[in-house]
Amino acid sequence: MRLAGKRAVVTGGAQGFGAGIVRRFVAEGARVLIADLQADAARALADELGPQADALGVDVSSDQSVADMARQVGGLWGGVDILVNNAGIGHAPQPMEALDPAQFERILAVNVRSIYLTARHLVPGMKAQGAGAILNVASTAAVSPRPNLTWYNASKGFVVTATRSMAVELAPHGIRVNALNPVAGETPLLKTFMGADTPEVRAKFLSTIPLGRFSTPEDMGNAALFLCSEEASMITGVCMEVDGGRCI
Repeated sequence: MRLAGKRAVVTGGAQGFGAGIVRRFVAEGARVLIADLQADAARALADELGPQADALGVDVSSDQSVADMARQVGGLWGGVDILVNNAGIGHAPQPMEALDPAQFERILAVNVRSIYLTARHLVPGMKAQGAGAILNVASTAAVSPRPNLTWYNASKGFVVTATRSMAVELAPHGIRVNALNPVAGETPLLKTFMGADTPEVRAKFLSTIPLGRFSTPEDMGNAALFLCSEEASMITGVCMEVDGGRCI
């Protein structure tokens, strides 16, 4: 029960890595708000996990939607101890000049603007209570970028730099900020990154991961638990690879 009594918000928490983090946090005693654009999926997971989980439909790219979430969380719990910025989207592999402008803007909105918006609306409460833990989900794409994913890679590079800058700015307020850099995992985004999900494409992708498997939601839940727990009380500004050795 390493998160007993903690109040956590997990964006994009209805499926994939986010759901793995939500499940682990609830198992360790946290009260968790599953904030997801797919409100029905968020509610289904909350119903499965019981009274420690709540669900809310949230568009993390919208200032108004994130502001509404912050107000509801304040009314429910009086504050937040842990924020996990997990929501994110990718794009299919393609030459950098071929990506549609609307898709480029959507990637920036979900992967970049969302972190600004959650900070804008939730960090003041953390400052007021003098404590908090923020975890941003970046990617190995920020550290060892693959070709034909340039704009996704760049959006995750922002997450890494933002994490480090947030960490030094918020440390005097008792707020720690870290990130996770997962390799592609068994999530709905896997097909997007690979372009196609065939045995041949999987084998080629896995050949770049020394441990020989994809990241799982459970892997991410375990890493997130550590960085958001008191066991990591001296750790801030770290971007931890959960990648089976991909970035070595």
